[in-house]
Amino acid sequence: MTDPPKRAFQRTARLGSLPVGFAGRTAAGWARRITGGDREEIAAELAMRNADQIFAVLGELKGGAMKFGQALSVYEAMIPNELAEPYQEALIKLQANAPKMPAKDVHRVLAEQLGRNWSQRFAQFDADEASAASIGQVHHAIWHDGREVAVKIQYPGADQALMSDLRTLQRFAKLLQMVVPGADVRALLNELQDRMIEELDYSAEADSQRTFAAALADDPKIRVPKVIASAPKVIITEWMPGRPLSEFAHNPTEDAEEQKLRDWIGETVMELHFSSPARVGLLHSDPHHGNFRLLEDGRLGVIDFGAVTRLPDGIPRPLGQILRLAADERAGEMMELLRREGFIGLEDKVTAEDVMHYIGALANPLREETFHYNRTFMQAEGGRVTAPGSTDFRTGRAMSLPPQYLMFIRVVAGWMSILAQIDCWVPSRRIVAEWVPGFTDYD
Repeated sequence: MTDPPKRAFQRTARLGSLPVGFAGRTAAGWARRITGGDREEIAAELAMRNADQIFAVLGELKGGAMKFGQALSVYEAMIPNELAEPYQEALIKLQANAPKMPAKDVHRVLAEQLGRNWSQRFAQFDADEASAASIGQVHHAIWHDGREVAVKIQYPGADQALMSDLRTLQRFAKLLQMVVPGADVRALLNELQDRMIEELDYSAEADSQRTFAAALADDPKIRVPKVIASAPKVIITEWMPGRPLSEFAHNPTEDAEEQKLRDWIGETVMELHFSSPARVGLLHSDPHHGNFRLLEDGRLGVIDFGAVTRLPDGIPRPLGQILRLAADERAGEMMELLRREGFIGLEDKVTAEDVMHYIGALANPLREETFHYNRTFMQAEGGRVTAPGSTDFRTGRAMSLPPQYLMFIRVVAGWMSILAQIDCWVPSRRIVAEWVPGFTDYD
């Protein structure tokens, strides 16, 4: 399994006659100086070539590559406009072309997980029709009582294959960096690997989904499908058709009613993420278009609870205080708080200006009554925070934030990027003031 990806990555590394690292805008400028060609035309050609070659490798890696592709989609809004389309198409292909499990393997897994008489639980089940998930596939079926259900089945051997895929991707992290120059690919892969053990346990995922469904059962804006049955490698939930958020991405609208809908989606997504630690004790930690969808009844449906962050005491109060001081540009007080909480050591050479610049992407939306999330914002703010070698990236590494803080910030930043792809206006300050402890302490 390793040799074909290695050969493909070697082809990618060459990029024709270009040296490794000269991708996107840099490669275009280098090539133009040599050939005198048009900068944008060369950049587009190189971007398409890079995307196609990287997709060829990721396609062979299957499950691990899809998880990586989903994670990269969060950073897509940071890519320069002229380079974005080829990578968007490659990521879409990655999910659309995932291989399907043969029917005999589907039957075997269901028998192992649900018992030899598993078929009696269903009024109808088609093993040949399925949509791909990252480490399994989802079947539409009819439960024995007539309810439509989604049956998520894990690929046999998904655990070993997934870890092998991620180890392979780690060896080529520098080359993968060219997909999204603003992302720290190696850190992203490390985080994915840390989360995989939890995501492979469908029983734990089912428990998290049950907790969300119970806590949000009466929410007029959100719907979480109920879990019907579960096992370590199978989850059966209520079927929930709808429009995934990817349908709204990459195509800003000029229609007033459509814009109102996008604004409502943005507000609802942000409210859910900031309120769920207090309401549920959990944070949905997989920012990805496909995990949210607009339902026919006007609510926003939420699926896939394999990655969650446990915050039984809600969002830590110091985080809200930091956000408020940063939003109000009270740098001195913010640094005192960071040192008092142990986030910055007395000997660290991190300045208030460094920290203010580092968290600007989070604080800027909190300075306005209604903030416009779009590509321009993410390209300006997101890339400088995550780019290896940048002052902001080094500042982030120097700060000793607890793991739950880092995960919360990563999830919020991920959804900010996806809202930027949707292009919407959101009352972020009101939402944070309502749901994040500590934010109003300085009123």
